[in-house]
Amino acid sequence: MPKPFVVFPENRPRALNVVGEKVTVLASKDDTHGYELFFQEGTKGSGPPPHAHDWDESFFVLEGNIRFGYDGIELLAKPGTLVHLPAGTEHWFRFDTDRGRMLSMTGLGSDAAAFFTQVDADVSDGSDIAALLGVANRYKVKVGPPGN
Repeated sequence: MPKPFVVFPENRPRALNVVGEKVTVLASKDDTHGYELFFQEGTKGSGPPPHAHDWDESFFVLEGNIRFGYDGIELLAKPGTLVHLPAGTEHWFRFDTDRGRMLSMTGLGSDAAAFFTQVDADVSDGSDIAALLGVANRYKVKVGPPGN
């Protein structure tokens, strides 16, 4: 049974380095017994390659502009924008300003917290593509070709 919890700024876990983006796990599925919640920060040009996974994912832009792509659509999300991507949707994003911040939430069945933690441990700078693809495969994240 989940228990109430509070994450104050002073006791937040350290930010994980996920291929150049800082991702803080605010709530894992172990904490909530369901969804996961993340605080994400990036600088211009950072963000993941096209990918898809078996869980829903939503992003709420807090600061800066962030480009999102999915289903052949590319859009510029400004602060206050919510982007929801159902499970299985191939998508990508790029921070489009010097600094961007957003909250993201994943749905039931998410392994995002475990995936981000493993990427931080194995391939934090993103230079080892084989290692990144190995971690992605382990967590059933399908990675498409880079370039967006």
